[in-house]
Amino acid sequence: MENEKLKPMLFTSMKGYNAKQFTTDVIAGIIVAIIALPLSIALALASGVGPEEGLYTAIVAGFIISFLGGSRVQIAGPTAAFATIVAGIVASKGMDGLAIATIIAGILLVLMGLFRLGSLIKFIPYTITTGFTAGIALTILIGQIKDFLGLSFPKGTVTIETSDKVIAILKNIGTLNLSALIVGVICLLIQIFWPKINDKIPGSLIAVFAGILMVKGLGLKVNTIGDLYTIKGNLPAFRLPQFDFETIKLSLSDGFTIAILAAIESLLSCVVADSMIDSKHRSNMELVAQGFGNIGSALFGGIPATGAIARTAANIKNGGRTPIAGIVHSICLVLVLVVLMPYAALIPMPTIASILFMVAYNMCQWRTFTHLCKTAPKSDIIVLVLTFVLTVVFDLVVAIEVGMVLACILFMKRMSEESRILGWKYYDPENDPDGLELKNVPKHVRVYEITGPMFFGDADRIAEIGFKDFTKVLVIRMRGVPAIDATAMHSFEQLYERCNKKNIQLVFSHVNEQPMVTMKKAGFVELVGKEHFKPHIEEALKHAGEIVTKTN
Repeated sequence: MENEKLKPMLFTSMKGYNAKQFTTDVIAGIIVAIIALPLSIALALASGVGPEEGLYTAIVAGFIISFLGGSRVQIAGPTAAFATIVAGIVASKGMDGLAIATIIAGILLVLMGLFRLGSLIKFIPYTITTGFTAGIALTILIGQIKDFLGLSFPKGTVTIETSDKVIAILKNIGTLNLSALIVGVICLLIQIFWPKINDKIPGSLIAVFAGILMVKGLGLKVNTIGDLYTIKGNLPAFRLPQFDFETIKLSLSDGFTIAILAAIESLLSCVVADSMIDSKHRSNMELVAQGFGNIGSALFGGIPATGAIARTAANIKNGGRTPIAGIVHSICLVLVLVVLMPYAALIPMPTIASILFMVAYNMCQWRTFTHLCKTAPKSDIIVLVLTFVLTVVFDLVVAIEVGMVLACILFMKRMSEESRILGWKYYDPENDPDGLELKNVPKHVRVYEITGPMFFGDADRIAEIGFKDFTKVLVIRMRGVPAIDATAMHSFEQLYERCNKKNIQLVFSHVNEQPMVTMKKAGFVELVGKEHFKPHIEEALKHAGEIVTKTN
């Protein structure tokens, strides 16, 4: 299959490439760079790093992921999903800790791609991705309230956790800066209504210019990026983080979280892009590219990167159809970094907050969230809401871990409820083996029919199989059992021991492929006797009748 090839899509796209497509890709790349500029700065600040780190990420990771990626149109860079995670890592372990965690994540992503694990992402339930995405959106929104309202926190105020931020906001709401609020609200309104006027130029860029004009033109006392951060317009420089074994050990869990989230978001972005251009991405190649992109970003002063759905969609809408557009986007940002970065110091913080409010709104999927709450099974709603709450109250690691465990437990519960073991007094003869004609089961024969997968969640039901004092043969019909696990196998072995003590012969009918393989590997077929395994119920009952006749 094409999506299993470990070959960058860039090389495939070059077949038949022409000047017309190159022109379209260049235009799309320039437009996406314009969109990425304010977003990269805003997301870097939300991540607790300087504005230039956001551009370093979009430049380095964006270039590598477009060059090596498995998608024709994927645009990569800093995204909102990482903001709270990165901010927490930077606050507790510093930039070196973040760089090490990002490199670890990159290595894991490369390995995931090389070992063809791209398809495994589909096993993460939709309720979990929706829950933590909405949770991240809320944490971003809460994190930007301070700058949107122009609040002042006393020195030493701890605002690492979302709960800390809420408490600090409530305690210091009296320090509200009306000028900051006005700037924030106007910039927010511009982003809401500008697309109705012109959808080619991003509203976030217009908001940036409007914010600068309001603060500088009217002399408003509002914090700008330059008031809080030192702006550097230098090109990304290679920087190997200081590390030792202890630091690596402490960064493993962070690296794992970044890798899983990068894989989920990137592949989701690829799926969305595929539907827009009627194409098919190479999931494993995309994971390899994401891995090298994150390693490159960390070594050149950036933060974690992943495929950005909004920027990818903008690329497609503006005619981008090959990875050349993503490469052009990165090159344009290099020029912006060198020429325009000093002017980023003029951007008001409420403007950045308003941009992130829009990011949070666009990623929260509130319509999907409410639709799931109204229509999904109760178990799915529990997973959805719990993942959302845990993401906000604790962090994404706890949310994904608990969400996955709970989703698996509830799934197994649902599966176990579908499994049945029923005794019956008639059978469907097989001439058409599964026909509707009914016949009585001989008195000394008991028949039990098992349906559904038999695993540790419901293997104990096998222990409920009973027999009478006069029973001489126990027939187990397994046509409805697609799979069994080791626990179910052990339960069958215990059933055999019970039957053996009572001199009852076990006979199996219609054992499917996976259960038969498991039984053979466990030596169970040999233990019971191969001659006692029959392909259909009619043969099994005929065999059971012969056993009863011999023993009488």
